[in-house]
Amino acid sequence: MQSIGQLSQQFWRDGYLILEDFFEVDVIDRLNQLILDYFGLAPDYWHNDEFLTKSQVEVIPWFPQREGITDFDILADDPRLHRLTAEIIGEEWQEQYCIMMFSRQGSKGQAWHQDCAPEDLAQFNLNRLVYTHSIDESIGGQTVVMHGTHKKGLLPLVTPTRI
Repeated sequence: MQSIGQLSQQFWRDGYLILEDFFEVDVIDRLNQLILDYFGLAPDYWHNDEFLTKSQVEVIPWFPQREGITDFDILADDPRLHRLTAEIIGEEWQEQYCIMMFSRQGSKGQAWHQDCAPEDLAQFNLNRLVYTHSIDESIGGQTVVMHGTHKKGLLPLVTPTRI
């Protein structure tokens, strides 16, 4: 793996990082089983039709820490992830929460969106996504990003690139 400094430089150049096999397989398998135990394979949507129509979202959120479930803290507490996050956004960073976003197979997932107001490029969220399932075209769930948009303000209306 690249050094923390190299990864930080890559993040600031591209706007994202892909860290394959960052966590141990047994940890991810255990967390994946917790997710499946919570949601099942085909859970009902917890949103009303108006929300689904307006937001174009077909993901189901779960905030395990709010329910006293601390198993997912192993990800947030990982010292390598702490060092990398601090290198990218500074030592004073604060974690907000851990959220599981479940997408049923064949769903649209989450709509194309921008997490923060584009007017102040110094204020942003750093999302640290951890996939517990292998993701491919046959099952869906891919993340779509636009290279370098973290430096451009308002997202343009163009077709994003799949990674």
